[in-house]
Formats: sequence, structure tokens, C-alpha cells
Amino acid sequence: MSNVTDFIPHRPPFLFVDEVVSETETGLVAKRTWRPEEDFYRGHYPGMPITPGVLLCESVFQTGALFLSRRAVARGQGAAEGVPLLAKISDVRFRNPVYPGDTITIEVKEKELLGGFIFMTGSIKCGEKRILTVEFSVGWKTPEGAKPAAAPAAPQS
Repeated sequence: MSNVTDFIPHRPPFLFVDEVVSETETGLVAKRTWRPEEDFYRGHYPGMPITPGVLLCESVFQTGALFLSRRAVARGQGAAEGVPLLAKISDVRFRNPVYPGDTITIEVKEKELLGGFIFMTGSIKCGEKRILTVEFSVGWKTPEGAKPAAAPAAPQS
């Protein structure tokens, strides 16, 4: 299976999807293990660290971007120009915390395409425990001031 970073622009330390588990025409399931050494745990509830909810949401959004990019490639469209940018986030519901060392399963599903925006749902589970659900939409855009990525340097002999 291809590397996650082959399909989305996110990189450590701001990459919150480890691997694709499965995908269909309308959705994708991925996994992420929250490593105890990640820097944000030092300051987010010190002595009793929990994973910040905003980063859990970000893992869902990155999974959505991964789904859209992989689907474009599978349809022979190649990588879409620009990046998927969030247009709307709604109905976020947190049910249980995630701790350092936990592995979560992230699922995204496309609901509809309307006016150039893709409306999606996302959810996270840790084992059988429901962690969160969220509704969101994205649009493909080229951010102002974006610079094309530099080509990798040729290896030196």
C-alpha cells in the first residue's frame, strides 16, 4: 500500500494519519497511534496527558484529504492541483478521551458534492469506544502565496 505522504502534503510533526486500512468509492478508514513522546503531551494536561480534541479533528480532516486524493488518482485524474481546504466544520461531538499510546481508527465518508464543495462525515473509535463524530466540508483551492514544492536534490556520489 502506498505511503500516506504520497497523497497529502502534511508531514511530521503535523501528520496525524499513519496508514490506510481500507477504502471504498465513498469513504476511507485509516489508523493513527498517538505516541507518548509527541511534544504536545508535555503541556496538554501535564501529569495526566490526553490528546487534544483539535488534533483528533485534524486526523479526521487529514483522512478526508487522503480519501479525496487517493480517489482522484484511482480515477486517473492524477493529484488534484491545490489542496483541500476546510470550508465548514459542524456538529463535533466528543465522547471519550484519547491517551498517549492509544491507536484510533478514523473513518470518513462522502455525503454529497454541492457547488464545488465536498460534504463529509468523520468518526473516530478507539477499540469499540466511540471517540468523536464530526461533519465537515472541503473545497480544492490553491492558497494565495503558495509556492511549489522544491524538487528533491539529486543524491551526491
